[in-house]
Amino acid sequence: MASIRALPPELINQIAAGEVIERPASVVKELVENSLDAGAGRIEIDIEQGGAQLIRVRDDGGGIAHDELELAVASHATSKIGSFDDLEHVASMGFRGEALASVSSVARVALTSRQRGADAAFRLEVDGGKLRQARPAQHPQGTSIEVRDLFYNVPARRKFLRAERTEFAHIDDLLKSLALAREGVEFRLSNNGRPVRIIKAARDEAGALARVAEVLGEEFPSRSLRVDHSAAGLHLGGWVGLPTASRSQADQQFFYVNGRLVRDRVVAHAVRQAYADVLFQGRHPAFVLFLTLDPAGVDVNVHPAKSEVRFREQRLVHDFLYRTLHEALAQTRAGVAPVQAVVSAPNVSWTPALTGAANEPGLSPMPWGARPLNQPRLTLGVRDEPLAEYAALFGNAASAVQVPLPDTDDSQAPPLGFAIAQLKQVYVLAENEQGLVLVDMHAAHERITYEKLKNGRITSALRSQLLLVPLSIAVGAKEAAAAEEHADALAEWGLELSRSGPSAVVVRRIPALLEGADVSQLARDVLSELAAHGSSRRLEELENELLSTMACHGSVRAGRRLGIPEMNALLREMEATERSGQCNHGRPTWIQLSLTELDKLFMRGR
Repeated sequence: MASIRALPPELINQIAAGEVIERPASVVKELVENSLDAGAGRIEIDIEQGGAQLIRVRDDGGGIAHDELELAVASHATSKIGSFDDLEHVASMGFRGEALASVSSVARVALTSRQRGADAAFRLEVDGGKLRQARPAQHPQGTSIEVRDLFYNVPARRKFLRAERTEFAHIDDLLKSLALAREGVEFRLSNNGRPVRIIKAARDEAGALARVAEVLGEEFPSRSLRVDHSAAGLHLGGWVGLPTASRSQADQQFFYVNGRLVRDRVVAHAVRQAYADVLFQGRHPAFVLFLTLDPAGVDVNVHPAKSEVRFREQRLVHDFLYRTLHEALAQTRAGVAPVQAVVSAPNVSWTPALTGAANEPGLSPMPWGARPLNQPRLTLGVRDEPLAEYAALFGNAASAVQVPLPDTDDSQAPPLGFAIAQLKQVYVLAENEQGLVLVDMHAAHERITYEKLKNGRITSALRSQLLLVPLSIAVGAKEAAAAEEHADALAEWGLELSRSGPSAVVVRRIPALLEGADVSQLARDVLSELAAHGSSRRLEELENELLSTMACHGSVRAGRRLGIPEMNALLREMEATERSGQCNHGRPTWIQLSLTELDKLFMRGR
């Protein structure tokens, strides 16, 4: 073996660059984050040849002192932390002190800066890690960093760069993601000398929403819910897209922790569970969410590129995200405008699209369906109790869970209007203030029935089934430990199991709804989620799948002729039912055709 020797600083920085600097967009990220930490209100980014030839970032921040310029490009030199306690409470975007040193080792870098209150600016040049003497220069307050010939001295890395258009697209996407988190900062991006994107600073809520629309598309604000919720030292704000705004790719998902864009499996799992009932298979939700918590509650020092974090209270964060998003989506109802929906502690408040008289002071808006419980109900003329099996499981619980219906005012149509006809015994046609409403009667009634079944399960005592012979299952050591730790919580769901060895558990009871299920696979799935995320909804998901099947078979079928009163009853039930915009499988239950859209179809007014 060769003898052990210390590596030269240049090689150390090039090794670090392999972790931090993946492509030109990585350079832009590190430089722009430094500008944000410096308090910049305006940041300009100039790109040439996709960043391979030139990356220039200019800001109007606090600047760097003359005698600190060389330290700024030195490895592990930073102004943001000075002790382990600082590291545990990092609130800045950067803190590792590696970025500039790494970039300087694989490119030709020129740093020009003028500190606030200084008489002159100074310029420092670094060529492949070799410093030149700093000299005076002309520059306004702030800092400019030029990065030329990226990877010029590492040909193998330069070969991995993609086409100019591809690399610039990565930079553009990065800039948009940074702009979402810093709405008070102006960003300007140019490519090969031509302005490409100018994102003005947002000063209010409307400006912030306009910035979201610029990044996610003009239709996103009208197809999203505003979220603003605080609990247990956590705050979640931002916008979540309605199921109708879902996409075939997860390319419009922006999640920020204390202003830092991250990708985290705990967050992804919580979001996926929140959308479980309303998203079509293979679709992905769109969202812009900002989680704020004590910096001591999240470890940002787990990845060189700072793209991953680790939560100290992982289960708390997961449950907080799931419940907040789940409640927000639950309050959506067919015909109700979504943009005004706001989640606030401890419950969800929202405003319907159509209101009558102004609300009295101190009273929250009353949505369709909020009326006295003794109000008589309309029925569809089909079985109000969809399945005999449901009655056997829960007794009379379902009859106690009645969705109250809204009052109707002849002077103002309800959100979904009034039925006028049935098309091919499949669709209900209704007229409201906006125009024509088309409703898939089976999909709509399926959602209504499904929500009733779920409410019936919640309001009744959960029954469990004792296994005749306890089942021993081999699991991993982590899963066995999770079974021991969460035994009481699992018992509340009707799943009784205990640890019987270092890598084994014994199942004695299962929920009655899941009788006949694969007990071994059920237990493994639940324990796997508990071990990975600290919580599991697998039992609830399996029960929901069964209830969804029951709702599908117990709902009014296509091909059945409904009378006008029955169709109106269906519309009123939709307005009073959570998540009624989609069926259990994520398909839309209704669409709106405005008079303007209808006029276009017939070329009226041309």
